[in-house]
Amino acid sequence: MSYLPAIEIEPTETANASVIWLHGLGASGDDFSPIVPALGLSKKPECKDLHIRYVFPHAPSIPISINGGMTMPAWYDILSIDVERKINEAQFTQSCEQVRQLIEREIQRGISSEKIVIAGFSQGGAVAYQTALSFDKPLAGLMAMSTYIASHNAIELQEVNKRLPISIYHGTQDNVVPEILGKQAMELLEGLGFNPTYKNYVMAHNVSPGQIKDIGDFIAQVLTA
Repeated sequence: MSYLPAIEIEPTETANASVIWLHGLGASGDDFSPIVPALGLSKKPECKDLHIRYVFPHAPSIPISINGGMTMPAWYDILSIDVERKINEAQFTQSCEQVRQLIEREIQRGISSEKIVIAGFSQGGAVAYQTALSFDKPLAGLMAMSTYIASHNAIELQEVNKRLPISIYHGTQDNVVPEILGKQAMELLEGLGFNPTYKNYVMAHNVSPGQIKDIGDFIAQVLTA
């Protein structure tokens, strides 16, 4: 099987957990891989037996309608950027399937599904939402950063992930993905019976040191539960 190309950061000992982390529009797997040391997991006593493989996939390069058809790395085309975003549903579905294949590959490598965290920023977060909520095996957690739920009607909720820990992070000054979309995602999840946590930060469409600390805390919490 052909998988998405990805940066992989291996632990010093045999991996017993995985984090699959999706970048945003116009970026690549290189975008978040430098953050790993800053998560501080090696300094947490509860993580001493945790050996995480980090997988940072690269999205394919495709033309993006809202950018005048310019070709760039993207999980799907965005047809309009109003609050009710219009996207290429077929490309979105294909990206979700490719990420699902990455999850299955981690399981084949010997990682329990319950030790796999899915994370995504912006466009990558939309794919992360869809993939994790529709996955048919229990996952450790979902991190949604500066993102939105792109196609809530297409989510096929799985009973095994009805108690999936979900952490949502958003900037109060985000003018790319307005915070209202992050809050809408939280409200939709609550309506579906989930209990997500929501944290916002005085920042734009990016990450911040305080957020990185919170991300590290969430990973430690769900992978040592």
